[in-house]
Amino acid sequence: MAELAARPGARRPRASTKGEQTRARLLAAARELLAGDGSVPFTTRNVAALGGVTHGMCHYHFQNRTDLIVAVVEGIRPEWITPLEEAVAGPGTFTERAERVIGLLAQPEAGDLARVHSALHWFAANDERVRESLEAEYRRWRECFVALFQVLADERGGAFDPRPLGEAAAAGTDGLAAFQSLGARIDPAPVVRALVLGLASGAAQRPAGGSDRP
Repeated sequence: MAELAARPGARRPRASTKGEQTRARLLAAARELLAGDGSVPFTTRNVAALGGVTHGMCHYHFQNRTDLIVAVVEGIRPEWITPLEEAVAGPGTFTERAERVIGLLAQPEAGDLARVHSALHWFAANDERVRESLEAEYRRWRECFVALFQVLADERGGAFDPRPLGEAAAAGTDGLAAFQSLGARIDPAPVVRALVLGLASGAAQRPAGGSDRP
């Protein structure tokens, strides 16, 4: 009887499925440890133990602690950057897209995500690879705001450079997130709306055909 694997078109089970599951468990454990109170040091051994994986298997998937942290940086992108990119890229005028962005930014950040971000900033201060990875993510996040104000600039016939306004909006919302992480009682919706629409209002008052550039 011919081997099933030898038959043309026969489907083989994915050998990587178990490996993908193990990697996912390690990343979940790494995130949980990063979001913790710091009483358990973030080491590959502790991540492996929390994920129910051998230490050797942890190093099979991630060479060292930095590899794990960088993977977490990339893994949380769908929770804070991707929705913003989709809100800006969706159809509509600047005002319609801005309202989608404001709606997203007005939502409270998940508690564990805020703690993970705080931990990542600490590691970035002490690990160059983590810093570069995290900065790349924040650069991508800032580009969402630049793209948003590019829509307004296009509506105004290229009347202004959208980058300074986009960077200002990104910096303002990032500062708001920092205040909230410290427990400040600030209603984010009106603050973000005032920031984004205030910047847009200032840009709209520029004469058509003007420019921010000298």
